[in-house]
Amino acid sequence: MRIHADLEKCEGLGMCEAMANDYFEVDEDPVRGDQVNVLDDSPPESDRAHVYAAVQACPVLALTLAD
Repeated sequence: MRIHADLEKCEGLGMCEAMANDYFEVDEDPVRGDQVNVLDDSPPESDRAHVYAAVQACPVLALTLAD
């Protein structure tokens, strides 16, 4: 599983970080705006449900998972 963040869509709302801060961090940048940083784009299978829930929580659909 790999995490992909579409930075064109990301508004830095932080739902993903709140749910899975081991994998997501919102970078507060005053110039380009708040955007997510994926800290680990290949989480282990044991964290799949946790990461999936965080991806689904994104209100602007900026995160996707690919196998």
